[in-house]
Amino acid sequence: MPIAVLPSPRRESPALRLALRSTDTPSTLRIGALDGAWWPRSDDLARELPSLVEMLDRLWGRITRVNVNPTNWQPLPHEVPVPGHVVKVGWFTTEQDPHKLLLMSYRLGRWDLLVIPPQTSQAAAARLMAAATDQDGAPGASEIIAAEHGRHADADLLAAPPSDSVPESVWESEGGAAASVPASMPVGRMHVSSGG
Repeated sequence: MPIAVLPSPRRESPALRLALRSTDTPSTLRIGALDGAWWPRSDDLARELPSLVEMLDRLWGRITRVNVNPTNWQPLPHEVPVPGHVVKVGWFTTEQDPHKLLLMSYRLGRWDLLVIPPQTSQAAAARLMAAATDQDGAPGASEIIAAEHGRHADADLLAAPPSDSVPESVWESEGGAAASVPASMPVGRMHVSSGG
């Protein structure tokens, strides 16, 4: 049987965008609490994971497996070559928060990172990293993303000019009631315009 040759790990030249909870944090955090946040530059896991694992191998011990929700990663490999070894990639569509990356080290533990969408602005990413490393134990990953998204929606509402007229197309045919608008946006891939 031929031996498959894996490509060498890809390395990114810019600095890794990572924030980790202080190691002085008491171990009273709930299971699944975030250990930090990672802001990848793209949704290509094979391209982004090697530099993250290289850093975390030094801090937490050899990372052997990661679990993701495939919603925000394209393409999604079965394994990723990283410096010195290969990391297995598992994915779950319903059990795994789409904004969380689980990292596992054989016999050394598990760590959960908030994954900040690549298109996020620098200011929003800084707020998300601070929330994920909150020493009191951050809420879930999707809750943090939703709160940041809500912050932008509130700012958009405050900045929108008042409108005295509503186009007739939004009025229902019976009773003149405005067409219903969803109370919240679904959480998913967040695209933030750079304004340029």
